[in-house]
Amino acid sequence: MIQRGGLILLGGAESVMRTLVRIRSLAVRPKGIVASCPRRRYSWVMRPLLFSINVTLDGCCDHRAMFADEDMHRHAVENLAQADALLFGRVTYEMMEAAWRTRTGARPDWMEPFARTINAAKKYVVSSTLDRVDWNAELVRGDLGKAVQQLKRESGKGLFVGGVKLPLALAELGLIDEYEFVVQPTIVGHGPTLFAGLSKRVDLKLVSRLEFGSGAVAMRYEPRR
Repeated sequence: MIQRGGLILLGGAESVMRTLVRIRSLAVRPKGIVASCPRRRYSWVMRPLLFSINVTLDGCCDHRAMFADEDMHRHAVENLAQADALLFGRVTYEMMEAAWRTRTGARPDWMEPFARTINAAKKYVVSSTLDRVDWNAELVRGDLGKAVQQLKRESGKGLFVGGVKLPLALAELGLIDEYEFVVQPTIVGHGPTLFAGLSKRVDLKLVSRLEFGSGAVAMRYEPRR
């Protein structure tokens, strides 16, 4: 046993010397450098499925009832950067393609980063009525649960889903790993509302909260498992 300063070290001389060398190396570590471990928000192996949508204070999810400003578009670009591919139903796919594939003169320049990001993104379209898709997209047919599970098993950062009806079906199957609700400071007095007809309760835990200058608040949740 050797006492050194306020430390009592046990073991032979060689073991004690190794310990002292280790202590000194930690003591002289430059400020601002912290021993780190790989960051991983999710405990599962498959890439996560993320869902995000804008809603009013009274729960309306009709995109025409809200205005997405520059901060909202910047946040949307950051969301898309977390995913390797987008998952759309037919209605959302056709709406987004019509809105973003070709630039119109009325679109301000600050929308262009979002336009470039969504145009370049890989897309999967769930539809039983479309014969073909374009815009860097592939059709997804057959059993929805099996198809999405297969996409989640592929390597990558994650998948991003938008819309209303498709997220309802995915929530029913328990396939959504993160929910983000961007609550707009608006009351409109009408629907549609999210997850109408969901057959089971889904309990969530808050993982982050972000406020915007407009008064909107983005809240992210994960299912309690």
